[in-house]
Amino acid sequence: MHSKCPSHSKIMFLQGRTAVAYVCPVMDNLEEDLTCSVCYGLFTDPRVLPCSHTFCKSCLENVLQVSVNFSIWRPLRLPLKCPNCRSVVELPTNGVDALPVNVCLRAIVEKYQRDSQPRSPACPEHPRQPLNVYCVQDRKLICGFCLTIGQHQGHAIDDLQTAYVKERTGQAGLMESLRGKRWEDICSLAERLEQEKVRSEALVENDREVASRFFQGLDLILAQKKEQFMQALDRASVLLACAYDPLIEQVKDMQEEHSDLISLSSSIESEECPLVYLEKVHQLRQRVNALSQTALPEIPSLHMTPRAEPFFEEHWSDVTIRGLRDGPLPEISCHAHRSAQAADQTQSRRLRSSSAVVVMVLLVLVLTALCLHSVGGLRHVVENISTEPLHDIGTFFFCLLHHVVMKLNTFTSTLGENTYQYLLSFLKTLHLC
Repeated sequence: MHSKCPSHSKIMFLQGRTAVAYVCPVMDNLEEDLTCSVCYGLFTDPRVLPCSHTFCKSCLENVLQVSVNFSIWRPLRLPLKCPNCRSVVELPTNGVDALPVNVCLRAIVEKYQRDSQPRSPACPEHPRQPLNVYCVQDRKLICGFCLTIGQHQGHAIDDLQTAYVKERTGQAGLMESLRGKRWEDICSLAERLEQEKVRSEALVENDREVASRFFQGLDLILAQKKEQFMQALDRASVLLACAYDPLIEQVKDMQEEHSDLISLSSSIESEECPLVYLEKVHQLRQRVNALSQTALPEIPSLHMTPRAEPFFEEHWSDVTIRGLRDGPLPEISCHAHRSAQAADQTQSRRLRSSSAVVVMVLLVLVLTALCLHSVGGLRHVVENISTEPLHDIGTFFFCLLHHVVMKLNTFTSTLGENTYQYLLSFLKTLHLC
């Protein structure tokens, strides 16, 4: 029956080996538990002490020998101290032989030692099945399942020893195919690959240098454009400073004058001398009037054009790398925006200034005429002009003379004020003398 179905015995053997293969991974983890704590080896003839600890018989004999040499004990009793728990056990005269054998532990150790021998590898297609059959057709190791229900059904097989002898004989011919022209082609290909790699790496390094120079040029152009743009903004800052700094200084001077006048007013209040008090009050009045009549500067509303964001959107959004060097730069300017009322006031001041200039010129002309002619003659001329048909011209000169008289009155008042000042200084001098 076995000769007709040679694979049946192999399957039974395979199943027996499967049980061993299933147990062996578990047995591999027991080595630490099967080790004696005295000799650190697998238990050899394990004996159990009354304290339930187990040691090798030879290890216990060595421990007992040491205990007998260094202790005094009752006759016919041998003292033994457990190496683990240090409890003392009394042994009869026959010593360690009187201790019971740990039969279960000894059987486990023996089984572990048997199963730790080398085992055949498992089949990749049928887990836990050892590769213990050699397929002659496919020239590979298979398991029993591969032969009966797998891809190798009906293939010729050999046992492992026969296949080992055949393959070992044909190994020399197998290695012969690796020599000759094939090997030369492989060596030549490896050399060419190395050369090609070196050449390609040189190209990469060259491109790396070109890319580095290219982007360094871009960085330089961008740095120059940035510097030029910052210079344009610096010029705009200078324009703003020229527009605002004088006005700020003027207002600060007015603030300082205001503070000085307040301090001067406080100091005058404590003055007891009438002459000095009057002089100081006069000076204070002049300075207060001057400060009160000083026109306040207008705040200029400057508009800076072009602004950076719309400028970039308009001129730089479509700039290519090629045209980066010719990228436009702004010419920043500041223009004052004034309201209609402020414009009217400015125009009025200009008209008043122009009128004042005209009046002053005419005043000079009239004074010159007064020096050349008498007052009666001038009045006669005026009356004659008034009777002329050109009535408008006469009216103009009449108004002009009236304005001149008013200016003369003002000049007379100023002259009187100066005379008063000189008289006050003179009286002060006399008072001090």
